[in-house]
Amino acid sequence: MIMLQKIKNISQDIAKKTLQRASWLVGNIRSKRPSRANERYFVALDIGTEFVKALIGQVRQDNSIEIIGVGRAHQALKDMQAGAIADIASVVENCDQALNQAETQAGISVRTTIIGIAGELVKGTTTTVRVARKVPSTPLELNEMEKIVRLVQERAEARAKQELAWELGGKEVEVRLVNSALVSIEIDGYPVTNPIGFQGKDVVVQLYTAFAPMIHIGALEKTAQELDLDLLAVAAEPFAVARAVIGDKPNQSLSAILMDVGGGTTDIAVINDGGVQGTKMFGIGGRAYTRAIERELNVEFDQAEELKLGLSTNKVPTQKRPAIEAALGKTVNVWVSGVELALGEFTKLDHLPYHMFLCGGGSSLDLLIERLESSEWYRALPFTRKPSVHHIRPEQVVGIIDKTGAVNDHTFITAMGLLRVGLDTLQFSENTNNSIREKIDRMLRV
Repeated sequence: MIMLQKIKNISQDIAKKTLQRASWLVGNIRSKRPSRANERYFVALDIGTEFVKALIGQVRQDNSIEIIGVGRAHQALKDMQAGAIADIASVVENCDQALNQAETQAGISVRTTIIGIAGELVKGTTTTVRVARKVPSTPLELNEMEKIVRLVQERAEARAKQELAWELGGKEVEVRLVNSALVSIEIDGYPVTNPIGFQGKDVVVQLYTAFAPMIHIGALEKTAQELDLDLLAVAAEPFAVARAVIGDKPNQSLSAILMDVGGGTTDIAVINDGGVQGTKMFGIGGRAYTRAIERELNVEFDQAEELKLGLSTNKVPTQKRPAIEAALGKTVNVWVSGVELALGEFTKLDHLPYHMFLCGGGSSLDLLIERLESSEWYRALPFTRKPSVHHIRPEQVVGIIDKTGAVNDHTFITAMGLLRVGLDTLQFSENTNNSIREKIDRMLRV
């Protein structure tokens, strides 16, 4: 009898929630207006370990983006693993919640999305290929340049597969190109921005590429399908952050290290002279610090999370701070070592940029910036001076304007970067009268 009563209660609860959901949908269908044919909207879904964030952007005539809807939903502990989806059904539910919030605020229903991908198995690097032309006196044409770009991408894919196989103990993994961007072109040692028409023997191309395992991409595609969304593109999240900072007119003097500290991973992008040199990721994020407090202070996870957040908001009693900071100390040290190791892999740069910008919810922990500023971790790396460390602010993102007032801190930067990648993709799919430089960039779109 007790079991039957429990089953009955569960059935009633499910029926109640279903009815509430149906009522909610009816109310929102009435309040939302469909997008007009001459208006361009899309939604950026930042599916993080701790939160799903949804930003609805409207593309203006000047190709800037206005954020008109914001949504946010918390993820359960089991939903994500090391930055990748572990429970598709639960993540779909969370994305639906965030998307509904954003659509309700925007007053429209959006069907096109750009989704970010992160995790330790996403490989982003800059590959350099030197090609000796058979007839140096012949001007370089677009089809020849396309063959060179394809060669670079093939070599980068082979390298990504090799790295993944090594990390997974020899297991071969199918990967897909998710992002590609031109870094530089030289002809006979002379740097050019548009190689078409130049003569020369040696063509050297530097290309940034990011590859991700098919299993992760498939999970994102399934998520978009379950949400009834058209997937415009999948973007490596550190690349998206870089696009947010660079904007629509790359500043050739911009050099910086960008770090997105999420709940499960830390994603690093290095920009040198306006080009993305590469991206690195490692599996330490905000939840690792929560686990450290949970373990050292012998408290529940939710209480540990409150104590961690209370450090930066000054809501923790003064007498408890030393114990919490001591619990976090070892994990912070490991994290800083991870940053040092990741940056040490950028061996092709003569020196590393000394401007460091952090974003993501995990970077809200003040201890991270304090440790980067106070310790000597950078001494063994090719910095010309001690790095300066700051958060990226939403107003620093080029060409994206928040009309909601809700995008107000560094935790939304990745989602804003996804809007930028979405705009890039839309522009290249819609514009049929591209310049030669734009046609070269089109080769890199996936």
